Amino acid sequence: MNNRRQFLINSTQTGLGLGALGFLGKLPLLRAEETTLAPSRVAFLPENESLVRLLEDTPRERLLEEVASRIKSGTSYRDWLTSLFLAGVRNIQPRPVGFKFHAVLVINSAHLASINAPDSDRWLPLFWAMDAFKASQASDVKEGDWTMKPVDESRLHTIENAETEFRNAMENWDVERSDVAAAAFTRSAGAQQIFDQLCHLAVRDFRDIGHKIIYVANSWRTLQTIGWQHAEPIVRSLAYALLAHEGENPAKRDAAADQPGRWNNEKLTTIRDGWTVGKTDPAVSRQLLSGLRTQGWQDIASQVITLLNQGYAPSVIWDALFSFGAEMLMKRPGIVTLHSLTSLNAFHFAWQNTSRDHTRRFLLLQAASFLPLFRDGGGVRDGLAIEDLKPVEGLKPDVTSMEGIFELISRDRPQAARQCLGFLEQGGSIADFRAMAQRLVYMKGTDAHDYKFSSAVLEDFSHLGPAIRHRFLAASVFWLKGSAGPDSSLVQRTRNAFGA
Repeated sequence: MNNRRQFLINSTQTGLGLGALGFLGKLPLLRAEETTLAPSRVAFLPENESLVRLLEDTPRERLLEEVASRIKSGTSYRDWLTSLFLAGVRNIQPRPVGFKFHAVLVINSAHLASINAPDSDRWLPLFWAMDAFKASQASDVKEGDWTMKPVDESRLHTIENAETEFRNAMENWDVERSDVAAAAFTRSAGAQQIFDQLCHLAVRDFRDIGHKIIYVANSWRTLQTIGWQHAEPIVRSLAYALLAHEGENPAKRDAAADQPGRWNNEKLTTIRDGWTVGKTDPAVSRQLLSGLRTQGWQDIASQVITLLNQGYAPSVIWDALFSFGAEMLMKRPGIVTLHSLTSLNAFHFAWQNTSRDHTRRFLLLQAASFLPLFRDGGGVRDGLAIEDLKPVEGLKPDVTSMEGIFELISRDRPQAARQCLGFLEQGGSIADFRAMAQRLVYMKGTDAHDYKFSSAVLEDFSHLGPAIRHRFLAASVFWLKGSAGPDSSLVQRTRNAFGA
């Protein structure tokens, strides 16, 4: 039996085997009064409300057992994904866009991890996200117990052009007006139209280290799974999140966080027609990468415009941006540099999926402009350039070598990166590497960033040119989980809950 086959067999045998385990006792039926919603809280569709209430009201230490019983009685994965997202939107204040709100931001990442998991482990990422929700819910209660209220229906009939009203309210950073406009816009417009507006608004300012566009992209992706009928409270939550700022109304001042967006917005028409196609050249990507190490945001944005007008394809730009995000993580692993990559993932997804040319231009210029701000905010200075990462020679491209990489991550990440690059350049299986990296996240992960980061980089490497793809994936070991660490406490709790 070859090593690869043995690895896959071992992965299945050592999984949680949740689908084959017996569930704990049945729960009592919910009484009618238990599903009655207080008028001060936004209501969801009846088929979701009871599950949302279960997630809201069940103590954290009992939630897994409660959910397991419902699964056994037939409640589907999609039902739980939908209800978890709605529970987070209703119960957790989306300001700041991060911190406790990661319980909502991470749901799509957990969903992607579930999709990529073997059958035996498929429920675990969603269980992790449920547990994260309970932790964030408790934090929200301590910080004032914010709850989304019903929309003011009396003001909706005064709105004639919902899209214009929404855009104007958001541009004026008017919270109350934007909330009503968001509801009217959602009821009157199509999904694509709403997504296009949110994409542009999410990247207009550099606040919350990229979480605004992450929230937009992840919400859109989750709605594609659970259905657009759930969109209204989510769009309202997004509008509130995108209006997060410090100090005086940004519409009335020239804050540093808003300057790149205002400058780039004026430059959109200077980009040539037909700019989405063009020539490619790895040397040009390296030239832009070099500039990203030292230049300010305005110089970088100008360079991007110049390259596009010289006939280079956007892929040349994206290769440089993702390379620099990975390089920053290598040089200074931390929350700020990690978010340069998770936000790039959201930028690129939005860039791929928006239908408006001017929004696509804006997304690319803002993605390039944000990286120098991440660089300076993360304190990134000297260190190894990504093109200078040296692969370990002579590695066999087999499962044993791959397992050695993940063991090494736990104690020597720089060496693990070199071994990873050697493994990939010798023809090692990227599919097996991705599978093991993802599996270790939900076996060993303890933080929302573990899910967000792994789902982002394991998706993005496939978008990159062959000249940098392997180096990008090798750099990811500076945050991926190693195999030598203990299982997460949630894994142990799940095993205990299901009698494993």
